[in-house]
Amino acid sequence: MADNCGHEAHSHDHDHDHDHDNAQLGHKDNLFNYIDRQNMVALNAVGSPADVIKPWHVRLDETKFLESDADDQMIIRIPFTGSVRLRSLLLKSGPAGQTPAKISLFASGQTLDFDDISSQKPTQEFDVPQGREIGEYSLKTAKFSNISNVTLFIPASQGSDTSRIYYIGFLGYWTEQRTNPVITVYEAQANPADHPKIQGMDGTWNAPGH
Repeated sequence: MADNCGHEAHSHDHDHDHDHDNAQLGHKDNLFNYIDRQNMVALNAVGSPADVIKPWHVRLDETKFLESDADDQMIIRIPFTGSVRLRSLLLKSGPAGQTPAKISLFASGQTLDFDDISSQKPTQEFDVPQGREIGEYSLKTAKFSNISNVTLFIPASQGSDTSRIYYIGFLGYWTEQRTNPVITVYEAQANPADHPKIQGMDGTWNAPGH
C-alpha cells in the first residue's frame, strides 16, 4: 500500500528475531527508549498518551489504546529526550471506522491546538488504510532532522464518531542534546585599584584627541 505522498507503507511485523533485534526495541534504530513518555500531551483524548508508546514485543496488544473524546479529531504531541532524525513512523490504529482517515505530522515548532492546527501546513501527511497490522510510513528525513518533538494530528476518522490509536513508534537516530554551561567567575570583593579606569565610567566623557 502507498500513502498519498508517494511513499510505501507496509507491514512491519516480524515473527522471527534478527541479530540486531531485541524484545523491547525490535530494531536497533527504534526510538522507543528516547521518547519522553511522561511529558506527552494528547488533546481531545481518553486515556494516557503514553499507553500507545509500547515496547516492540507488545506492539500488537489492544488492551491499551488512545481514543478521541468529543469527536473524531485528536492531537498527540510527542517529545524526545534528545535531538532525533526520523526516518519512519510506525502506526497501529482502528478498528475499521475508528481508523484515522489520515495522519498529519508537524516537526518541532510551536505548540499547536485545534484552533490553529488546521491552518498550518503539515510537514508530511499520510492516508491510513484500514487493517490490524503495524503500518510503516517513510518520512522525509531532511524535514525531520535535529528535532526534539513531533505532533500528530488526526483530522477525522473513517466513519466512526471517534478515532483510536493502539501503537505509535518511530525509527531513526538519536543524539544527546548538548548545552555548554555558562561559567561566570565572581569576585569576593572588587578592588578598584586592580582594574584600569574605563573611559566614561566616572561620569565624564572626553572626546578623542582631548
